[in-house]
Amino acid sequence: MAVTTKATIASFGGKLLKCTHNASTTNCEMAFNLYLPPQTLINTLSRVPLLIYLAGLTCTGDNGADKGFFQHAASQRGIAVLYPDTSPRGLKIQGENDSYDFGSGAGFYVDATKEPWSKGYNMYSYITSELPKAVFDNFKEVDGSRVSIFGHSMGGHGALTLFLKNPGAYRSVSAFAPIANPSNCDWGRKAFGGYFGEENKAKWAEHDATELVKDWNGDALDILIDVGTSDNFYKQGQLLPEKFEEAAKGKGKVNIRWQDGYDHSYFTMATFADDHVNHAARYLLG
Repeated sequence: MAVTTKATIASFGGKLLKCTHNASTTNCEMAFNLYLPPQTLINTLSRVPLLIYLAGLTCTGDNGADKGFFQHAASQRGIAVLYPDTSPRGLKIQGENDSYDFGSGAGFYVDATKEPWSKGYNMYSYITSELPKAVFDNFKEVDGSRVSIFGHSMGGHGALTLFLKNPGAYRSVSAFAPIANPSNCDWGRKAFGGYFGEENKAKWAEHDATELVKDWNGDALDILIDVGTSDNFYKQGQLLPEKFEEAAKGKGKVNIRWQDGYDHSYFTMATFADDHVNHAARYLLG
């Protein structure tokens, strides 16, 4: 599958590529950002591992690349970072642009089963299969055998669920302020009801990290989660990290760090970005 590089931007000694490709899972052109660390420029035969960042509601692949500060530690450790979009774009489905928390910019990293959303809102398949294949086929400097994943808010939900649903596919996972129990918060109920149907609660559970972790029987978990004490969405009950922590007891380590005074913004992520990249590096480079 052909990838078009629209722009190349110097970043921490490496290069940030702004790319597009035609995706069959989403039935539209998709944009993404890919950071290649300086190690790939110094040694053109070098192959580096990949860290996938999943963004939150309303975001595109640009937000994390432009404001997350993840390239800093990635450049030091020799890790590529992939920044996908959060939904299909321009499918002309009635209502897809009506609200910030459903439709455009809010794909929730699931494959919709309910019409008309099933015609293109297949972000689970896009992120787990089509996009990485396009990256590995077109950028030989990226090692497809070493992949980790992390994300923010809706993307934190995506990172946790993709990791738990695909044992062995990702070497590590971490999250900033994840929507950790979407079946029990307003954001998740709206998304799952719209993409799966109100009656299909079994499907909801298949994409709820708190439900998935209860059945985890893989290696002992080592999950880093940062949540700000001034995060208004946490206070509104949208995130529910304690539910995930409780469900994960006996499954390994879930390290929830409560960051005093920090909120839900990219300022928080930029502050603790190095910690999350280094968390992944322990598994990608070990």
